[in-house]
Amino acid sequence: MEDARDPAAANGEARGTVWTIGHSTRSFEEFLAPLAEHRIQFLADVRHFPTSQRVPWTAKTSLAKALSERGIAYEHVEALGGFRRARPDSVNLGWRNSGFRGYADHIATAEFSAGLDLLIAIASERRTAIMCAEAVPWKCHRSLLSDALLVHGVRVVHILSPGKTQDHRLTPFARLHGTQITYPATRKRLKARDR
Repeated sequence: MEDARDPAAANGEARGTVWTIGHSTRSFEEFLAPLAEHRIQFLADVRHFPTSQRVPWTAKTSLAKALSERGIAYEHVEALGGFRRARPDSVNLGWRNSGFRGYADHIATAEFSAGLDLLIAIASERRTAIMCAEAVPWKCHRSLLSDALLVHGVRVVHILSPGKTQDHRLTPFARLHGTQITYPATRKRLKARDR
């Protein structure tokens, strides 16, 4: 069992970079500014439901059109979306939050692997960002998706605000088995807000 904190570095050269961003309650212009700052060419929407009543511009069709007009390709990658139910026999008991535990269970599925492979292939050719709703990644399944990208040799950079980014670090209680990740119970279990 491996327990590297920086798997991308351990695997040598990173296989590209993926940025992450949450739309939160930002206006479209506020959302677009950091994408332009990082010269993003492709936005992968990893929301399970690509819509928001609170933030109407984030609806899949509207967002795809608005981004296209600015030279940014868009795709909803449902296979990487959140809102997954935890399995009754989940090995990911390190997460108290059932939503995070459910997503950790989803990481082990063929559906997730296919979505991850697609994302890695796109990121190897174009400057790519993944987007969900939460402003900060540690309150979002993006953090677990970022773990998966990291162990596959992809550098992950979280866009926190204009001019402010943070490189992703593997969740401290994650356990690696090759490129498979589990989050077993430890003495100190973390909630999303504890990260």
